[in-house]
Amino acid sequence: MSLSAAATQEVTMDTLSVTMSVTREGTEATVVQSQLRQALDAALAEARKAVRPKALDVQTGAFSLSPRYANSPSRPSAPAIVGWTGRAELLIEGRDLPAVAQLVGRLPTMTVARVGFGLSREARERVEDDTTQQAIARFRARADSYARQFGFVGYQIREVQVGVQEPPMVMSRAPVMMRATATAAPEEALPVEAGKTTVSSTVSGSVQMLR
Repeated sequence: MSLSAAATQEVTMDTLSVTMSVTREGTEATVVQSQLRQALDAALAEARKAVRPKALDVQTGAFSLSPRYANSPSRPSAPAIVGWTGRAELLIEGRDLPAVAQLVGRLPTMTVARVGFGLSREARERVEDDTTQQAIARFRARADSYARQFGFVGYQIREVQVGVQEPPMVMSRAPVMMRATATAAPEEALPVEAGKTTVSSTVSGSVQMLR
């Protein structure tokens, strides 16, 4: 007999991830790159003061520089480089949500680009253990019940698979008002509220019913 059982548990996300960004434009690539580095270095210097392993960590993200083209009146079929656009990112993540939110407000050289919530590895593994135990217990109970309903006295497990569906990081792009606020009021903490996510475990397999 083939059968399956599942268990799901809802849990509050305990990790906040914020992507800060800065963009610059100019006619000279070296100038734009220098401006990006200055803004990133200033944000890094402040962010490093708040670093605490697992509670709050920071790392640099994407750093890009791309040309802007426009058609020349003398050569309309051959676009020429008229300027440069650059972007740099700083990633802040941690389980101390108030500390992360407050740090974001102390980085006036960068603005909020994305905000996300997720589960820490420790919390995820703890919930996965709980849901897996529940799914196994339901599988065994269901196998025993089905076997007896078919007139057998018990069962023997022949094959079994255990799977866990890990919750994804829930990301959202910061609204325009949030980005503007981060620039206008650099000491104001980012307003955040962690939601919930679900962790599911599934046990499936086959059993031999016994007389």
